[in-house]
Amino acid sequence: MVFDIRDTLADDLPAITAIYVDEVLHGTATFELDPPDVAEMASRRQAVQALDLPWLSAVVDGQVVGYAYLAPFRLRPAYRYCVELSVYLAPEARGQGIGRALMEALIARARAMGLRHLIGVIGDSANAGSIGLHKATGFREAGVWRETGWKFDRWIDVVLMQLDLNPDGRPPESPGLRL
Repeated sequence: MVFDIRDTLADDLPAITAIYVDEVLHGTATFELDPPDVAEMASRRQAVQALDLPWLSAVVDGQVVGYAYLAPFRLRPAYRYCVELSVYLAPEARGQGIGRALMEALIARARAMGLRHLIGVIGDSANAGSIGLHKATGFREAGVWRETGWKFDRWIDVVLMQLDLNPDGRPPESPGLRL
């Protein structure tokens, strides 16, 4: 499958919303229960971009089939070098290398920004595809919150994965996020 990774455009938001709504209604990658509308997704994108963080789209034949973004891990200034990475794909785009390309693009952007850690927060310890994708791009497991989410009439784990962009621990060279 031939695809392009690019910065998300406002025109991408209906497709992005549809991808996310499908996951809210049918998947465990998010513990959100009520699907957001396009206006809400636009607001979320705007909040991410206001911090100069990337929000990317994966496009096949002019159609958005996936998206990914970085967001603050926590809002306290001490966490200004740590961001959470999120990737969502349309069902037909899974297993095609698109998720990996989105993740690699975000990792490159995070490095260029002088950030230190990327955190993956994976809903459902049974989500082997997402866990494998994180491992394939250098993430390591940082812990599991057991049975912390209740969705689809069952308890669901949260798997935390972490990628250290500065493993030697030297002092930061950038001011980090403006939190």
